[in-house]
Amino acid sequence: MDLTLLPTFVAFAETLNFTRTAERVHLSQPAVHLHVKKLEEELGVPLYRRVGRGLELTEDGVRLARFARETGSRTQAFLAELRGEASAPVVLAAGEGAYLYLLGPALRAHRAPMRLLTRDRDGMLEAVRSGVADLGVAALDRTPEGLVSHSLTSVEPMLVVPHTHRLASRKRVKFEDLRVERLVLPPEGRPHRVAVEDAFRRARVPLEIAIEATGWELTIHFVALGMGLAIVNGCVRLPRTLRGKPIEGLAGVEYRVVHAKHPRPPVQALIEALRTHAETWRDAADVAWSRR
Repeated sequence: MDLTLLPTFVAFAETLNFTRTAERVHLSQPAVHLHVKKLEEELGVPLYRRVGRGLELTEDGVRLARFARETGSRTQAFLAELRGEASAPVVLAAGEGAYLYLLGPALRAHRAPMRLLTRDRDGMLEAVRSGVADLGVAALDRTPEGLVSHSLTSVEPMLVVPHTHRLASRKRVKFEDLRVERLVLPPEGRPHRVAVEDAFRRARVPLEIAIEATGWELTIHFVALGMGLAIVNGCVRLPRTLRGKPIEGLAGVEYRVVHAKHPRPPVQALIEALRTHAETWRDAADVAWSRR
C-alpha cells in the first residue's frame, strides 16, 4: 500500500466530499479521486459507497481511516521525540456528564498535551473506531467490538426530588412510589431513557414524562424548577435544594475507558491517570452518598 496516499484518505474520511477534500489537501478533485481509487485497488475492497445524495465509508473504509490516523500520529510522535519536541496531543472523547462529574481531577492533574471532544456514547465510539479520538469514556455495559476497555467506576442511579417533596425524607424509593409522578427524561431512544422505560415496564408502573431534556445539568435544572422528578447517575452533583435517593429495581451503570489495541505511550499514560483518579472519585462518591 502506498502510505503517501493516507493523508488524502484521512481528509476524505472527515469530509466525505471530494471537492472539500481537494481544497483541504491542496490537490485537484481528479487527483483526490485517483488517490482513493488507487487505495481501493491496492487493498482490493471498496472504501466508500453512495447513500442518497451523500457518501459514507464502508466498514473497511472506517478501518483504513483509523489505521491512517494512527500511522500519522505515531509518525508525528516519533519525529517529535527524535527532535526533542512535544509529542502530538492525546485526543479524548467523552460526554458532558463524564467531564463534569468524573474526569475533572484526572484532566487537571495530567500535564501532557490533550485535546478534548464532547460526544455522546455513540459519537464517542465512532470517534475512537475511526481514529479521530485516541480514547473515550462513557457508560457502557460491555467492551465494544474491536476495541479494548477498562472499568473506571460503577455508578448507582438515584431519584432526584426537591427537598420539600414527599419522597425527600425516604432513605430509598421504589418505582411504585412514582406512580403519580412525572419525570424529566432524555429523548426517545437514548440509552438512559430506554433503561428507565424498561424498569417502569417491569415494575408495571405507568411512566409519565414531563419534559425531554438532554444532559444532566439541564435535567437537574428542570427538577429544581419543580417541573418534574428525574432519575440520574449517582455521580451527579446536586444543589442544596434537591435530594438524591437510591432507587430500587434499576441497575447501575459502569463507566469505561475504551481505546484501540496497542495505544501509544502518551495514550497509555492518560488511561492510567483516568483509572487512578477514578478510584479517588469513587471514595469521594461513597462519602457523598452517605450524606444524602
